[in-house]
Amino acid sequence: MNYDEVVLGRRSIRGYKQEPVPKSLIREVIEMAMRAPSSLNTQPWNFYVVAGDTLNRIRAGNVERNLAGVPDSREFRSHGAYEGVHRERQIEIAKQLFAVMGIERHDKAARQDWVLRGFRQFDAPVSVVVTYDRSIHGGDIAPFDCGAVTNALVNAAWSRGLGCVINSQGIMQSPVVREHAQIPDDQVIMICVAMGFPDDSFPANGVVSRRKSVDEAATFVGFED
Repeated sequence: MNYDEVVLGRRSIRGYKQEPVPKSLIREVIEMAMRAPSSLNTQPWNFYVVAGDTLNRIRAGNVERNLAGVPDSREFRSHGAYEGVHRERQIEIAKQLFAVMGIERHDKAARQDWVLRGFRQFDAPVSVVVTYDRSIHGGDIAPFDCGAVTNALVNAAWSRGLGCVINSQGIMQSPVVREHAQIPDDQVIMICVAMGFPDDSFPANGVVSRRKSVDEAATFVGFED
């Protein structure tokens, strides 16, 4: 695929084939992703790639703690609930997903199961946990750089036939992730990415989110029209 095909064709994948992903392919994707830019070439990111029984233990721990009402312990700052146009966009994509999945507004069990899918890493065969060095924790530059490498990761994966969804639910219970993924204390857990071969029969995989226009997003200054 060329660049335009990757960027315009990529979408978030929430249903996966239960087919192992070769370690060599994941290494190739990560190698490509690490060409992402970083501040002063600091490259603060690290990747903990989890599969098999280890990932299943993380799924179980996440779900158990969530159902028990354990507060989330994500290691990055949260702004709280979305409001205004941001909330509207959040609701819009939720409506699209629930519609194709046949989840009715009153169906609390189906809605809870959908939420728990996130804590289960969407049942993907692979989870890539992105961390950065605690020695540079406290500023915004390292998380910004991790965002860049995560974007590069999902695009590189798509170019190789793999689907992904960037998933903050998967690291909400950070002690579970840290223990089973063997993440040392000198790392800050930033985000995780569910990864695998897309299941084309899973309805939500066909959902394409609407994006705001360039006119809404961009302000051009100093140009002669």
